[in-house]
Amino acid sequence: MKSLLLISLLLLAPALTAQQPNQPPPQPQELGGYNLPSQPVGVDDLIAVSVYGAPELTRTVRVSQSGEIRLPMLKQRIKVTGLLPSAIEEAIAKALSDEQLFVDPVVTVHIAEYKSRPISVAGAVKRPLTFQAYGVVTLLDALTRAEGLSTDAGPEILVTRLEKYEDGTSKTLTRRIPVKGLIDAADPELNLKLIGGEEIRVPDVGKVFVVGNVKKPGAFRIEDSNDTTVMKVLAQAEGLLPYAQKLAYIYRKEATGTGKNEIAIPLEDIMKRKATDVPLMANDILYIPDNTSKRKTMTALDRMATFGAGTVSGMLIWRGR
Repeated sequence: MKSLLLISLLLLAPALTAQQPNQPPPQPQELGGYNLPSQPVGVDDLIAVSVYGAPELTRTVRVSQSGEIRLPMLKQRIKVTGLLPSAIEEAIAKALSDEQLFVDPVVTVHIAEYKSRPISVAGAVKRPLTFQAYGVVTLLDALTRAEGLSTDAGPEILVTRLEKYEDGTSKTLTRRIPVKGLIDAADPELNLKLIGGEEIRVPDVGKVFVVGNVKKPGAFRIEDSNDTTVMKVLAQAEGLLPYAQKLAYIYRKEATGTGKNEIAIPLEDIMKRKATDVPLMANDILYIPDNTSKRKTMTALDRMATFGAGTVSGMLIWRGR
């Protein structure tokens, strides 16, 4: 009796199965909450692969330098660079089917970690850093991550990137972005879109050093390299002291960097508008010498005047007695 019942169930099983409505394919096991945005995968990125019913294939895999990944039991490596996660799912499913490991595999791919799109920010920023470009990133976004420019930031930002061309060649290009245009004028054309691989460098501002017979010696910023002159720097140094010489000197590094040139400046003629003002360059040293003979003459006259006043006072006192 039991045998007849078992045979009946076996005969009815196909019919019962055929009467079941179409069921959606089972979903693969998730590998954790990876929520990074989907974008083309690159070298060194970490991807999470999940294959339903195959725990031995459910794992995280790092993309090799050749742009491929390898999974257990698969003889072939799978090229993944430049592909979105959905395309990688199709490539893995096809490889599993081609090697007859699965008939209709269900594959899910997530991005666990991006390392192929680094953007570095260095130089005169408050917090130099390197981060990965997720989605749309602009130059201002990168500077914001670096907490903005420091007080020593110069007038330009240098953005270097490797441009790749269709013929397989590549070239490193550097673009100079004026800080005033990007931040003060808010020019959208200067707020570059970054895709990863860029190096952003903010050079320190150039400075001119003033020493000698000025009221306020020190280092002064060059806000505009095309409009920094001796007279303007002297104004920042609050002018000359009484014993300044008629000549001043600029000490400037040679192009080779091995020494310095001494350039004589007709300071008195410039002050009297008899000579053209002289432009200065970053790292110039402007030296205003002391007029020793004039100082000695003035010192002698001061002493004579003091002595004369004291003598007259003494004679008056003596006569009073």
